[in-house]
Formats: sequence, structure tokens, C-alpha cells
Amino acid sequence: MTLNNGTTTSPGPTAGAARMPGYAGTLAAACGAVFVAQVANALPASLNGLFQQDLNTHGSQLTWITAAFMIAVVCFEFTFGVLGDLCGRRRLVLAGTALVAVGSTVAALAPTVQVLWLGAALNGLGAGAMFPGSLTALTAVTRDARQRAHAVAVWSGFLSAGAAVSPLLGGVFARIGSWRGSFWVLVGLTLISMVLTMTLATESKAPEGRTLDVAGQVTFALGLVLVLYGAVEGPESGWTTLPVILSLVLGAMFLAAFVVVELGAESPIFDLRLFRNRAFAVTSAAAVVGMLAFLGACFATSMWLGPLQHQDPIRVALPFLLLQGPAFLLIPVVSRLLHRVAPSWLLTSGFALMAVGCLLCARLDVTDPRLGAIVAPALLIGVGFALTVSSVTAVALGSVPPRLAGMASATTNMLRDLGFALGPVVVGAVALSGAGSAFTTNLSGTVLPAAEASAAREIAAAGGPIAVNSLPPGAPGSAAHSLALDALGSGFSTAFLVCAAAAAVAAALTAFGMIGVRAGDPAGDGAPSPVPPGHGDRPETAAGAARL
Repeated sequence: MTLNNGTTTSPGPTAGAARMPGYAGTLAAACGAVFVAQVANALPASLNGLFQQDLNTHGSQLTWITAAFMIAVVCFEFTFGVLGDLCGRRRLVLAGTALVAVGSTVAALAPTVQVLWLGAALNGLGAGAMFPGSLTALTAVTRDARQRAHAVAVWSGFLSAGAAVSPLLGGVFARIGSWRGSFWVLVGLTLISMVLTMTLATESKAPEGRTLDVAGQVTFALGLVLVLYGAVEGPESGWTTLPVILSLVLGAMFLAAFVVVELGAESPIFDLRLFRNRAFAVTSAAAVVGMLAFLGACFATSMWLGPLQHQDPIRVALPFLLLQGPAFLLIPVVSRLLHRVAPSWLLTSGFALMAVGCLLCARLDVTDPRLGAIVAPALLIGVGFALTVSSVTAVALGSVPPRLAGMASATTNMLRDLGFALGPVVVGAVALSGAGSAFTTNLSGTVLPAAEASAAREIAAAGGPIAVNSLPPGAPGSAAHSLALDALGSGFSTAFLVCAAAAAVAAALTAFGMIGVRAGDPAGDGAPSPVPPGHGDRPETAAGAARL
């Protein structure tokens, strides 16, 4: 219904006019907001090589640029959803867009990589508010489930378009100016999005029964950040160094505390009782592992073409059209398939395609800069992702009663984003650890002038083999360039294999874990479904739109 101040609450599907007031404007504003948020997410993909050259970064520092964004999204995703319900979804989107504008400004002016991390984290916080806020605002003005599904499909299309266009946008503006210009363009897009939201979007709230789970939010955020810090820094700082050990141990303790808090919380941000449902539990595990494989492969591709091969940003961006584009182009096809084929089969097929694509990437030659060899594997990974990203939510929603669809979809979205956050971290840890060991072995087994070998060893100790690989010709240690490139190629080939294994595990989970589960069985295995008190179907999460 509509209140006197023009704010709408979020009723369930009701009969009425073909479109509720504000539908078209809210749709336009929501699509613009999610497009901008996704551009902010994917922009660094084509710029890692330039970051490495201009800011003298080493491997783990590049990992943090991508990880900082996704960690911010994952840590606060549920809390932003609650804030939107309490304070208003349009206000949440506006606040998130303003944060992206600030974060992009910080990134454009960043004198060091540490400041660039801050910009990425601010962008992640802003996007973390824009993703649920825009979807919630949109679904709140839809008339029924059919119209909601159409609106979410359009919203998802703009999200996928942002992911596909962003690396190319970054590459073009980096080529004609500098990588900093790409972030200024993003600032301009945020301002346009804010105008659209302020002038077109309808405000909506749903404060009934919604409260902040402060203890759960704090323990989850601290635990996740500390564990991921240890995983990112371990390969270069050393897994046995005190900061890495402390971060991993303390992070595990905070995550254990988070589980305890959530089990006793009146209004948990992450309801663990949903995992009593076998179908939901299997799908959730597959979402984390499978999305780890996808974004890990994207990050490895960005590093392979950028800091390793030092290719032009536009050439770096082209494979991302194949990695991200199918999720946009195949939306109508996947939507029809979801009505004709069991979603679990789409998941299995998609993850299998991703596994094959990652295996082909593992066979690439790091000394071959031609893009032809990467076309087939990138397309396989992209089509596989297109088949899986919407199917994950479809299975999650189909495995629980309608009254739990909102919580199930919100949880699945968070776990999917957790997989996205883990992808660059795992790939960076595997690739850089392997490259460091391989470079040390290669350097010991080759005949180089003593001065060159000593310089290369010192540079690698400070910045890893990726620093040696970026030395200009004639600089001390540059004679070891080919050794560093071979070591990095070996390390990232291993990382692609890890991504392939993760995708294969996800395929196996959905192929065998769903055996015996009947389509449309809300309990998943015939067991009673959990009923978390106070959690019904919320329109902002029931759609479960795809997100990279």
C-alpha cells in the first residue's frame, strides 16, 4: 500500500492494476544503479597490469584490490538488506551510490596501492548497499510473481551488461589517458545514477519484525576479514609468520563465535536451520565452490594477460566479453530452460563446462601473447556461468516452502558472493606460492652472472617473481625475467587447475547430492522444513537475481 508521504510498504502479490504506481521509473532507476555497481565491481579486471606498473605492486597487493571489493559486499550484504527495510530502499541506494562516487574518487587519486584498496573497499560497501536496495525497491512495486520475474530478468540483464562492459570501458579509457580516467568515468556514472534514483524511484519500506543482528554482523565481518587476510598474505609473507598465524586463528575463532551467535539469535542474519534441508545445503555448497571457480578463473585471466604478459588493457578486456557476456545474452534462453529442464541438471552442465574451460586455460602457454587460444576456454567458462548463476537460486527457492523463499534466496545470494570473494584469494594464494617456489628453484638451477642472480633474488624476496617479471630491460635482475615468467606461468596454470577442480566438485555435488530429491519437494528429502520464527517471504530476496 502507499502511505501519505508517498512511501510504499512491501505487500505480498495482490491483484490490481497492471502496474503499481512508480513501476517504470523504479525499474529504470534500479537498472541504472545495478549497472553502475557492477561496473565498479568489474573495472579492475583489465587494469591489473597498469596497477602493477604504475604503483609498483606485487602479487598479494593486486589480489587485495579485487578482494577488498567483494569482502565488503559479503560482510554487510544482509545488514544492508535490513537497513533498507528499516530506513527505505531508495535512501539505501542513494547512500550506496554516493559511497561508490567517493570510493571511485579515492581510487582515481590514489598515490599508492594501499589507497587504491581503500577506494575498492568503499566501492564494495556502496555496491553492497546498491545490489539489495535496488532489487528490493523494484520488487516492492511489482504487482505479482509474474511481473516480479520479468522485472528481475531486466534487472539481471543490466547487471550482466555492467560486468561485460566494465573491463572494456576500463581498457578504452586507460588507453586514451590513464587508468585513473576509468575511475573518473565511474564517478560520472554514479552521478547520473543518483539523479535517476532521486527523480524516478519510489521509496518503500518494510520495517515490521526487522531488527539488526549486531553481534552476528560483527563476528562474521571480523572472522571473514581475518581469515582472508591470512590467506592472501600467507604466500608472500610466509604461512608460519606470526601475523598470518594470528589472523587465521583469530578469524576461525570469530567465525565459530558467529555460528554460536546465530544459533541463538532472535533475528539472525544467517539462519543455519535452513541447512537441515538437503537440497538447499547441497545447492549452497555448490554455489560457494562453483562461484569460487568462476571468479578465480576471471582473476587468473586478468593476471595472466596483465601483470604476466603485459598486454594492452583493451586486449585484456576482450576475453572478459566471453567470460561475462553470455550471462547477459543467454538470459532468455536460460529463463526458458528453467521452465523445461530441472535446474539441478543446468547446474551440473554449467559447472562441467566451467571445469573444461579452466582445464583448457591451464594448458595455455604464458609466452604466447595471442588471444586466439583463450577464446574457446573463456567461452566455455562464460556459458557455464550463465547456466549456473540463475539456476542456483531457482534450486534454492524450489527446495523450501514459499514462506521461507526470501530467507533462502538471501542466504544463497550471500554464499554465492562468498564464493566470488574467495576466488581471487584462493587463486592468488595458489599461484603466488607456486610461482615463488618455482622461481627459487629455477634461479638456483640456472647460470646467471652473480650480480644479476643476487639482484633478482633480492627483488623476488621483496615483491615476488611478479616484480622480477616487470623489471625493464637492463635493470639489475632483469636477466632473470624469463625465469620469473616461467615460474608465474606455472603458478597460474596450477591455479587454473584448482578452479577446474572446484568446478568439477560443484558439478559432482549437484549431480549426486540431489539424487532422490523430487522436483518441487520443498523439504528436499522428505524431512520437515525448518521454520525460522519471524521470517516470511520478503519481496526483495525472493527473486534471487543473478549477481557476479
